[in-house]
Amino acid sequence: MAMRYVRRVLDHELDELMPGLPAIAVDGPKGVGKTATCGQRAATVLGLDDPLTLSLVRADLDRALGGARPILIDEWQRAPALWDRVRRAVDAGAPPSSFLLTGSASPALGAIAHSGAGRIASLRMRPMAMPERGLQEPTVSLASLLDGGHPPVSGDSSLALADYAAEIESSGFPGIRALSPRARRTQLDSYLTRALSRDLADAQGVTVRRPDSLRAWAIAYATATSSTATWETIRTAASPGDADPPSKPTTVRYRDWLTALWLLDPVPAWRPQGTAMKGLTRSPKHHLADPALAARLMKVGALRCSTAKVA
Repeated sequence: MAMRYVRRVLDHELDELMPGLPAIAVDGPKGVGKTATCGQRAATVLGLDDPLTLSLVRADLDRALGGARPILIDEWQRAPALWDRVRRAVDAGAPPSSFLLTGSASPALGAIAHSGAGRIASLRMRPMAMPERGLQEPTVSLASLLDGGHPPVSGDSSLALADYAAEIESSGFPGIRALSPRARRTQLDSYLTRALSRDLADAQGVTVRRPDSLRAWAIAYATATSSTATWETIRTAASPGDADPPSKPTTVRYRDWLTALWLLDPVPAWRPQGTAMKGLTRSPKHHLADPALAARLMKVGALRCSTAKVA
């Protein structure tokens, strides 16, 4: 039985941008909903995670872009040459709403000849935000506030602290949050295991020689969630017991690998108007793509949070 499509925040951006732009790349971690959202708008879908489709596309790149538009190129990083073909099609005068490209990993360095700047617009898709989950109808629009509107703000919400803790644990990945609690935990653990091993090999050609060290670093990073802990602090915390911490070049590679998989999503420091230069010295806060991943890495859950007192 087909599931009903739930409209996402990104849909509003695509509504505004597609009529004016010929090519848009939507990036984000696996399972976030990129294919489902872009597939709602596509007339032709090239799913490059299918080996047969991938081999046919590689055999004739020009023919692959000859279908009805908009053309969705899903997991485009598996055939990086398509990026340059799309860029050239834009240069040749492709009309608005011609191409959508989705990727769950950045291609290996040097895989594409041109960044696509000025030709291919980039958007990032994140796991489902609270309004997308349908728990409660939002009452305040940030866009309206920034435009000078003054909506009434009551401050009332039917959601308690335990509800927010449960939502963190439930995940914002559409295919995971609907599962039973035990199945959800298993899927999140499997997601992390694949991301820290197989996905790196598939997307970056990286073989992790010390997977336990990479996982320990990921746990340390998760523990630093919503903080501005220094990279040196995270590196030191990644060494269990009396073991030596991983070297600085190694931890830089860890960070770069997980960034390439869109699993790190730091929040830039707030820079109020008039303090731009001072704000440049402020560090971003560390966050993983989904708080549920951080919770699984730290082995914490909503049951423990539900007994906490609110100060």
